[in-house]
Amino acid sequence: MNAFQPPAFDTVTEALQWLNNQGFTQNFNLDVNCIRFNNNSQSMSPNEFKIEYLFRFEGDTDPGDEDIVYGIVSEVYNIKGVLTSAFGIYADSVSAEMIRKLSTH
Repeated sequence: MNAFQPPAFDTVTEALQWLNNQGFTQNFNLDVNCIRFNNNSQSMSPNEFKIEYLFRFEGDTDPGDEDIVYGIVSEVYNIKGVLTSAFGIYADSVSAEMIRKLSTH
């Protein structure tokens, strides 16, 4: 994780806007054993990216409103982007390697 302490945000939208302003412009999608980008035409494995920022949001009234926003950097592909994922991600069919990578922070 980055040594720089990012601001705290009240909403997912605020976090996404801040990350966008920091150059995290690519939208990533989670797949079984990789993260897809470039309209899902390209993918990167867990060893090809690092999680630079992580913001966790918990719904005040509805546990279903829980969300995580990841700021992800890949030096391999020279891109920065965001991945948003509900807490229930781990119930989906995601590889153990991806779960480990996304849980390390």
